[in-house]
Amino acid sequence: MHSRIGVISGLKPDLSNFQKVKNFGLNICQLVSWQPDIWSVELAKSVKKSAEENGIRITGFWAGWPGPKTWNLIDGPSTLGLVPKEYRKMRVESLKRAGEFAKNAGIPAVITHMGFIPENPRDPVFDEVVQATRELAEYFDALELQFWFETGQETPITMKRLIVATGTNNLGINLDPANLILYGKGNPIDALDVFGEYVRNIHAKDGLYPVDPMKLGTEVKVGQGRVRYPEFVKRLNEIGFKGEFIIEREISGKQQDEDIRDTINYLAKLLND
Repeated sequence: MHSRIGVISGLKPDLSNFQKVKNFGLNICQLVSWQPDIWSVELAKSVKKSAEENGIRITGFWAGWPGPKTWNLIDGPSTLGLVPKEYRKMRVESLKRAGEFAKNAGIPAVITHMGFIPENPRDPVFDEVVQATRELAEYFDALELQFWFETGQETPITMKRLIVATGTNNLGINLDPANLILYGKGNPIDALDVFGEYVRNIHAKDGLYPVDPMKLGTEVKVGQGRVRYPEFVKRLNEIGFKGEFIIEREISGKQQDEDIRDTINYLAKLLND
């Protein structure tokens, strides 16, 4: 088994998702769910039991939120994360439920996208997002949980600004290096100079920069994009990163499985794992 390589695993009520993790020869995953209606105490306890029985370690619970979501540069700012005011309250409450689920399932962290956080720290929306983030962070801290933000819709300096402004000790970053590229927000290697001390998990994903300024860039198999994984891993090692690389390939079907297996082999060589 690989000690630092895992895979995204979509939560299913029958917990069949854990078998797929094992089929890849892995025992690490990041659990993902966009279905708050199934986040029951009973299912959480079943997740904990099944993970223990299968020898699977869950690094974090990636929790989606209710309401509209459009993953692009046009409607994304008004629909994603905690930024849109009209959806913020219900999303905060939903994420609190995710925290309760994670606690009951024995998962150490809740992860989500925060949205297109304003670049201007004097924008009143920035302070509103900070307040909502602090409410969640304090709630999770009481549950002894970490709260990690996935990179994507914001520049590295803005993500760090949110962490510093929120000010709790349980915050971290789920660094998706491809997302920085897909959204045209930064170079993931250079980003480590900005917020490297907060990086807790990596999404092993790759991509190409946008060429149409109205659209996201293109996701590709790890090793075929602009992340430059050998340099990226080298820099992570230099700053002392010891966390996991969670493979995410955002296609479906047989090709997705083939690409995940290729990525496991690719990362194993880079990590000597």
